[in-house]
Amino acid sequence: MRSPHIGQGSNSANVRRYNERLLLQALRRAGQASKADLARLANMTSTAVGSIITSLSAARLIEFTGRRVEGQRGQPASLIRLDPRGAFGIGVRLDRTSMETVLVNFAGEVLGRCGHDMVLPHPARVLEIVQRDIHELLPLLTREERERLSGIGVAQPYNLGSWLRELGLPADTFRAWDEMDFGSKLGQALSMPVFSENDGNAAAIAELFYGCGRQCDDFVYLFLGPAIGGGIAVDGDCLRGVSGNAGDIGVMPVPPSRLPSAPQPTGPWDILLSRASLNALTRHLRYSGESIENRAALEACIARGVPAVDEWLDDCVDALAPALRAMLCVLDVPVVVLDADVDAGLINTLMKRLRTALAITAPEARGTPALVRGTFGSDAGAIGAATLPMFFNFSPRAGILKGAGAESQEVNHVQF
Repeated sequence: MRSPHIGQGSNSANVRRYNERLLLQALRRAGQASKADLARLANMTSTAVGSIITSLSAARLIEFTGRRVEGQRGQPASLIRLDPRGAFGIGVRLDRTSMETVLVNFAGEVLGRCGHDMVLPHPARVLEIVQRDIHELLPLLTREERERLSGIGVAQPYNLGSWLRELGLPADTFRAWDEMDFGSKLGQALSMPVFSENDGNAAAIAELFYGCGRQCDDFVYLFLGPAIGGGIAVDGDCLRGVSGNAGDIGVMPVPPSRLPSAPQPTGPWDILLSRASLNALTRHLRYSGESIENRAALEACIARGVPAVDEWLDDCVDALAPALRAMLCVLDVPVVVLDADVDAGLINTLMKRLRTALAITAPEARGTPALVRGTFGSDAGAIGAATLPMFFNFSPRAGILKGAGAESQEVNHVQF
């Protein structure tokens, strides 16, 4: 765990807040720990840890779970863990072909969900559906627990009205999305704090908060959905870039597909999402005579070993491997996390072929990163969305020490 560099603009309140979150992160990674463990993990004095533990306990963010005898002498050590019901988040994941709303507790467990497998309708209609879904989930919390709701996270692809030809979707359905700030409208409608983020970044944040981020601070995250999205974790935080699209590997230029089902680009280059995406797989299966109307039908084709799936996998990896290698040359991270909206064996097969392709394309004196499977599967986007308010409220991001603008979004409790 890296020590913060505290600048002149920092103050004691910000440092205290940072240290509180540092201990919460240590508990999230360890599962449970004693005060002595936390002092060692956070590189803090026992006195400082004791004071922070007292305040976190008063805030009901942690709980004592029992005692452990450390060695042969002294009093048994009290064990501490995060209180799963210490905080809650609601996540809204919007994709071009589905939407989902989930309620998640402080341990990252999904307490309830509402899902809709459909081509995304007009924003005004989605606003109605999401409000109804949120009101259906809120009764799962007691009145006291609702006061511990950190906010609502919205995860959606940026530029929803773009690249529709490559994805085979109707333009009229999505044009309105590029003219509306959905998160802002949802916050106004519900009078609640809303945290909006690119869906790839949101899923990467879920991995940072609850998944492989417990062991690794630096990785590239890839998610294969209707399109392919991504996020970048650097030093335990999400690298966003100027527009929030720092990890958007889907628009990386690639040669055109050789599959007969693929639309030909207007120029000599295509973009990765036209080849490495579930929409591209669905398009090729339909071209091959399969009827694909929903995610279940797609998984059934994968499970049956339809030859068209294997054909698409070859084309996908042929485009994805060099695009990912280019990202790795710039970022120099040790791990790549891969997840997808479907499975039925697809993720493991894709990882195996991608691992081989990355090894073949490794430049001299450069190795191949560890390729690991994501934690959440089809839940990644929704849990990522629900993680956003808790990440901004409880993660030891470096911006806390600088009084960064993102901290202005922070809330402690939401009243209903």
